[in-house]
Amino acid sequence: MIQLNKQNLQIIFSHAESTYPEECCGVILGHLDSDRKTVVEIIPTQNAWNRETAGDFQDSDIESSRKRRYTIAPREMLQLQKSSRDKNLSIIGIFHSHPDYPATPSEFDRNCAWQEYSYIIVSVQKGRAGDMNSWMLDDNSQFQQEEVLVMG
Repeated sequence: MIQLNKQNLQIIFSHAESTYPEECCGVILGHLDSDRKTVVEIIPTQNAWNRETAGDFQDSDIESSRKRRYTIAPREMLQLQKSSRDKNLSIIGIFHSHPDYPATPSEFDRNCAWQEYSYIIVSVQKGRAGDMNSWMLDDNSQFQQEEVLVMG
């Protein structure tokens, strides 16, 4: 289960709408207990997908790829890891949007996912954030939907 508050959710939705029709992305900071992740901070990031990244994944549709792909720059991830430790927090997940597509992970999402992280996906239909789901990889590297608890 992942627990967040309405303000956390609003930050994710606002970022998703502001980057439409491209995918947004960001990092989720918080605490990991045995059966629950508690979100403390949402950090919107820039979608760093570019020609070089697309080439690394042999993505032939470079022109529209930010509408279907995202990446967080490695340097930014490293900085976020360091700053989260300074705050006694952990990176507990990643969020991104699916423009004009359901809030379900793609095969590309699965192939790039890390164990133990939550992956919040927001569907943005015609510029408006809508459905939101969270996913985690199981022991067989398959996504399973994670329960989301929105507080307050």
